[in-house]
Amino acid sequence: DAPNELWLADITEHRTREGKLYVAAIKDVFSNRIVRWAIDERMKARLVVAAIEMAVARRDDDVAGCIFHSDRGSHFRARKVHRALARHQMVGSTGQVGSAGDNAAMESFFALLQRNVLDRRHWQTRDELRIAIVTWIERTYHRRRRQARLGHLTPIEYETIMTPQTALAA
Repeated sequence: DAPNELWLADITEHRTREGKLYVAAIKDVFSNRIVRWAIDERMKARLVVAAIEMAVARRDDDVAGCIFHSDRGSHFRARKVHRALARHQMVGSTGQVGSAGDNAAMESFFALLQRNVLDRRHWQTRDELRIAIVTWIERTYHRRRRQARLGHLTPIEYETIMTPQTALAA
């Protein structure tokens, strides 16, 4: 019904010639917007905490009561993540074992990222891939990719129309 009620989170990885790069992303179910992400060469709980902190800052700290849903990965169940959620008065939620549909919207986003960025070529450096990921999310996914569920609007257009005050936090 509104932004910051339900966020989905997940992590994906991709290889470069320098080694792996991990992306933790947080999606607001209201508009399908990727509220924020964190990128690092290690998949640790601090990656998830960094994504949460950046998402909260982007949403102007208006996240109390927001449900933060993820899979049951150890990086999401870590104490650091639970402390970050508590600090912002968010509610942690994890999917059930063997329930792939639980986080399907995040899996769908990562499938798009895989098809449109990650698998397009062999990446030489982590920085090169990092720039490509951020550019695709901000330029293409948020501002050009129209979504049927949003009335054929982009996530940015949908948020701007449905909640004008959200445009200020963009």
